[in-house]
Amino acid sequence: MRLFILSAVLLLSTFSAFSQSKKFTYIQFDVAIAIKGNQDRGETDLNGNTNNLWFLPDGLNSKLGYGIHHNKWISLGIHSGIDWKWADKLVVVPVFANLKLSPKIGEDSRIALQLGLGKVMALGRGNLFGDYKKISLGVQTPDDLIIFIELSHYAIPIHNQKDSGSISLGLSLVNFQ
Repeated sequence: MRLFILSAVLLLSTFSAFSQSKKFTYIQFDVAIAIKGNQDRGETDLNGNTNNLWFLPDGLNSKLGYGIHHNKWISLGIHSGIDWKWADKLVVVPVFANLKLSPKIGEDSRIALQLGLGKVMALGRGNLFGDYKKISLGVQTPDDLIIFIELSHYAIPIHNQKDSGSISLGLSLVNFQ
């Protein structure tokens, strides 16, 4: 995995050094809210209010990435960020390679499929490291704003479980340079 990340960094720096006339790099910023199913849906509290929510917020995620792209259609980059899961009291820092495919689905819009693979480190939990995987699907506007749903998997043991994960809804802003 270290060799893969080192190769990707060298590839990105090589493309950036030789690309004085044509620009094909990008910077991406994501922010998302993790959600979970509401176990108390349909129950009535002491005041007579019924809980009708299907989902509840369960954390916040934020990521930043840099990479190369070809005509906004395919991109490869190195991303990192912070994911905070409230129910598990877990804060993790993923570092991963991100592959994005964005074919056009209309005149100005694109569908964006992102796949991420890398490592994750839990903060405040000692020496907890593991594998990180993510997949997201979204719609990209002409202004390069992506509205997406994301599935993340952390292969670190937490609360007598061998792994953890989250489902998130979010926004991503991509700046193609």
